[in-house]
Amino acid sequence: MRLGLTFGYWGRGPSAGFVELAQEAERLGFDAVWTAESWGSDAFTPLTWIAAHTSRIRLGTAVTQMTARTPTATAMHALTLDHLSGGRMILGLGLSGPQVVEGWYGRPFPKSPLTFTREYVDVIRQVLRREGPVVAEGRYARHPYTGEDGSGLGKPLKSITHPLRADLPIFLGAEGPKNVHLTTQIADGWLPLHWAPTRPEVYADSLRDKPEGFRIAPMVQVALGDDVEQAMYPIKAAMGFYVGGMGAKNKNFHADLMRRFGYAEEADRIQELFMAGRRDEAIAAVPSAFVDEIALVGPADRIRERFAAWRADPHVTDMIVTTRNLDALKLLAELAG
Repeated sequence: MRLGLTFGYWGRGPSAGFVELAQEAERLGFDAVWTAESWGSDAFTPLTWIAAHTSRIRLGTAVTQMTARTPTATAMHALTLDHLSGGRMILGLGLSGPQVVEGWYGRPFPKSPLTFTREYVDVIRQVLRREGPVVAEGRYARHPYTGEDGSGLGKPLKSITHPLRADLPIFLGAEGPKNVHLTTQIADGWLPLHWAPTRPEVYADSLRDKPEGFRIAPMVQVALGDDVEQAMYPIKAAMGFYVGGMGAKNKNFHADLMRRFGYAEEADRIQELFMAGRRDEAIAAVPSAFVDEIALVGPADRIRERFAAWRADPHVTDMIVTTRNLDALKLLAELAG
């Protein structure tokens, strides 16, 4: 199992010590470090900083948001960093939800997310292959642009810069069953926000056609500590926010996923409390059993015992961990080695 370390996106400011932690992950044999973006820091700049201070570890976005940039602009970011890092880039893409897409990026949320994603990835593949000018006549991706509000002067263009790798890996962060199935058809890997080795049935249909070599790299929060409930609290706080507030009542992909994991009543209750402004109660309503299924929490021996199920899972090829605890990193490197 490959190990990755994710830094997510920044809060109020840069995450302290993230470069040193990336260097330690590289020393411990981690395969990759990953960054994210939402409505603050971007995903590519911290990776570039890390690239300049490391030599081997791969550099992934988990995820960069498709609606933040045109597909050609995203391809430019990826091929540039791939060159500067000596071929270490992994491009992880995600769509986000209507509140962020329309509220922050000022763009309409796609009426057909699957079509949008398919067209977006196709344009990036065209840029990276550099077999000819980029041409797309899709519902969302139009290169050259032919809309009525255009000048009519656009022409097909091919990247001036020769990409280092035509096969630069593309991963997708998808949650809905149809999106996950599409991911197996057009991407090199999938970035599940939540995965449980105890519930293979949740994604069984979506993964039925995945090709040989397809990578599944779930995000797994790791909290090392003697008091299990106390160690779970930050995870519950994040879950309370994502399930309760990262989306509208009738359009929250995280809540929908929690329901598919068998916690429908709990997801409804978390949303109800969060939207009523009772955030502490929403956090308390996150079931410990759910956290235990999707995360690794507790003393070292408990994590060691529960890691075995992840290691034995035939689907999981990579584990991308969220932790700032150096002892936790060392423990995981030992377990995955």
